[in-house]
Amino acid sequence: MNEANNDAIIRMFHVHKRYGSRFALKDLTLDIYKNEFLFVTGRSGAGKTTLLKLLYLGEKVSEGQILVDGLNLSRIPQNGIPFLRRKFGIIFQDYKLIPTKTVFENVALVLEAGGRKPGLITKKVKSVLRMVGMEDRQNALPKILSGGEQQRVAVARAAAGDPKIILADEPTGSLDEEAAGVIMEYLDTFHTRGATVIVATHDKELLKRSDARIVNLRDGRLWPES
Repeated sequence: MNEANNDAIIRMFHVHKRYGSRFALKDLTLDIYKNEFLFVTGRSGAGKTTLLKLLYLGEKVSEGQILVDGLNLSRIPQNGIPFLRRKFGIIFQDYKLIPTKTVFENVALVLEAGGRKPGLITKKVKSVLRMVGMEDRQNALPKILSGGEQQRVAVARAAAGDPKIILADEPTGSLDEEAAGVIMEYLDTFHTRGATVIVATHDKELLKRSDARIVNLRDGRLWPES
């Protein structure tokens, strides 16, 4: 990994995030590099999810600066947020699939929001569903899928728009060991294809099986402190 600053796709400078009088993140300075696979770990409440939300403007910093792919997040107007979010694919622990839409429709939504043409949407959705082994379930509703299958659909949705950055918030938290291994293999595949992948997790087994860089959070701070 080349750690020259111009290879950083995300730069965080003295970032603080407060909710009332409580600090979720404190004085966080961190570079994340292009095509890096990074784990963010720490106990529940350490600030992992908050960190991810700040990157795609799901939340705004209380103090400090964040740059994403050259964009200063503090200078992005409200109507520019959708453009920023096209740089990201986001995988949630609770999947966040729309229950009334099929597997195909859930994945297609990302591409429709990006203004892709219908023909290209169909081709791309089938391609990513095939990649995660869910093409034969494209007409199914989420409620009949297992947790592992729903998370595979969530991975396909995150990757469908060919994002530069994939954020995964506890992507294996509710899965058994076998299903968790499958999800991590898919994330490795998208990393190999060029995406920066950031995984927030408290799963120590995942960390043991990887040689990726690990960022530890404790009470909202990097630990050990730099």
